[in-house]
Amino acid sequence: MFIASCDPPHPGVPVYKLIAIWSAPRPEDAEAFEEHYRTVHLPAAARTPGMTRLVAVRTDSGLEGGESAFWRVAELHFDTKAELEAAEHSDAWGAMRADAGGMIERFGVTLTVGMGQEQDAELTPA
Repeated sequence: MFIASCDPPHPGVPVYKLIAIWSAPRPEDAEAFEEHYRTVHLPAAARTPGMTRLVAVRTDSGLEGGESAFWRVAELHFDTKAELEAAEHSDAWGAMRADAGGMIERFGVTLTVGMGQEQDAELTPA
């Protein structure tokens, strides 16, 4: 797992997140995809202005030992929706988007993205 924090987290303050879900690359491209993702794409994403945290996970299994439905998940954290929207107009964002497009073509992957406000759920003991 890769975690980069630009600023200290704000405990108790809801975070606005962009969640990016990558499908698996072709088996013969898995190693090259990972190398590119770690050395090019993540550093490009880490330059996004206004982002307070970047978390990247490489999934290796699914629920109850099944196969994972996706290959990688990334969370880009922002304090507000407005800060994410401002970042979308930056040169760093454009570079990250261009790189993602190249990865889709080169490795035959898909990228699914969603955005929303984080919500804490109260844990109930069993």
